[in-house]
Amino acid sequence: MNEQNCDLLERVLIAHGGLERWNRFSTVTASIVTGGLLWGMKGLTQDSNPRLMTVWLHEQRASVMPFGAPNQRTAYTPDRIAIETTDGQVVMERSEPRASFGNHEEGTPWDPLHRAYFNGYALWSYLTMPFLFTLPGVKAEEVDPWEEGDQHWRRLRVHFPEDVATHCPVQDFYFGEDFLLRRHDYNVDVSGRLPAAQYVHDYVEAEGLRMPSKRRAYRRDANNRAIEAQLLVSIDISDLRYS
Repeated sequence: MNEQNCDLLERVLIAHGGLERWNRFSTVTASIVTGGLLWGMKGLTQDSNPRLMTVWLHEQRASVMPFGAPNQRTAYTPDRIAIETTDGQVVMERSEPRASFGNHEEGTPWDPLHRAYFNGYALWSYLTMPFLFTLPGVKAEEVDPWEEGDQHWRRLRVHFPEDVATHCPVQDFYFGEDFLLRRHDYNVDVSGRLPAAQYVHDYVEAEGLRMPSKRRAYRRDANNRAIEAQLLVSIDISDLRYS
């Protein structure tokens, strides 16, 4: 990484609370409310009930509850996804879950374990950004800036290694003059490489760490613009707690 890239990433980390502060904590919990068109595309129903999301900050591990029933939760790691009861009994599970998305297209239906895996890796990614950019094997480079309306955003292109489960290997992140994240571009590899532009806003602060409380992911067109009529996923985050 060259000096310019280091400078931008360092400023981004500081703006979100700083790596030293981040390293003091091991987990974060949040209330999440999810919506959007993606669930219907996958043959799923998504309600607007809040759910408790737990993410481990320094390992790829996450859980959401309730999931499928009031006494059920998910147990996510990259090499295993499970749905279990709150007392730890396994309802269903799948090893090497990423392989189960082979040949999936945008409209390929998902079963509960597909949904649980997607929720696990996606929310783990979102609730550890931008600090996951410092994980071993992750590389960030500054690329050309982007004009969005009257906004001028600097961009980091982040390359993720195979052992980090996320949307796709290369993703773009856009930052405002305050070095807070504004937009995140990626392809959803588990859904036919569906192109998305996710906008984030309404930052909240907990324990000195800053996190966007609203995420809106739209289909991205060939000109790298969001198609506002196609809101794929919405996520509202509240009650952020680090421990």
